[in-house]
Amino acid sequence: MLLMIGFVVVLACVFGSFVASGGMIGPLLMSMPFELLTILGAAIGTFLMANSVAEVKHLPSALKAAAKGPRFARQDYIDLLGLLFQIVRLAHSKGVMALENHIEEPATSSIFGTFPKIRDDAQTCSFICDYMRLVSMNADDPFQLDEVMSRELKKNLQEEMHLPHALQTLSDALPALGIVAAVLGVIKTMASISKPPIVLGEMIAGALVGTFLGVLLAYGIVAPLAARLSSVIGQDAAYHNLIRSIVVAHLQGNAPQISVEIGRKEIPTAFMPSFQEVETALSKTALG
Repeated sequence: MLLMIGFVVVLACVFGSFVASGGMIGPLLMSMPFELLTILGAAIGTFLMANSVAEVKHLPSALKAAAKGPRFARQDYIDLLGLLFQIVRLAHSKGVMALENHIEEPATSSIFGTFPKIRDDAQTCSFICDYMRLVSMNADDPFQLDEVMSRELKKNLQEEMHLPHALQTLSDALPALGIVAAVLGVIKTMASISKPPIVLGEMIAGALVGTFLGVLLAYGIVAPLAARLSSVIGQDAAYHNLIRSIVVAHLQGNAPQISVEIGRKEIPTAFMPSFQEVETALSKTALG
């Protein structure tokens, strides 16, 4: 929502102030379609050259994520804490082998069944099961597992951050593409140098629209979009990092409640539930 509000505010203030100060919107609108065709066409072409097919296909979903905001809300973190509490409590009381049926068949697991949203999230479910499976295979050195999990999370984050970086690169290129459009307009104007000054003035104004649009698109739209997407990806990455924190804390010999509390402290402040909220949720989980 804020993304769309910001977009409207940018356009309203830029074009509104231009009209309010006495600017003629007619020549601007007349030249804009051709300048946009040059700038956006070149921008799309450079974006396609710089990125793979998979990354280009991922762009619509990434833009949707930037518009919607973080994928995981406060309740999602509480649910994840509850699921991980059940897992580490079972491993703590009956041994890690008691988890075998749950991590091998999460679709039929009573633990995962309590949290269907997590069970149906393939990436999250797979991440939990893969590392608990490693623990069951005696890969129970907390420092080694912490390093392995951190490397995978870092790899995943780098892959997810490719599109924000690509959009930022595109933003850096847009002012130059605007100059390209403006130069083409100047060439067109110089080819008509014999025409009356009033005609040349309109042609020069049209050429300058290219520079204007290039800068506006770069710093008023694409750069903020890249920053927003980067922020959303970073916040969502904390969700899977919570799994690492609790699994490692469990392997370090902490009680299930302590492991969960250690994980809770790593949740982003905007989504972090209070100690009492988590205690209430865990109590309901224990009763269930």
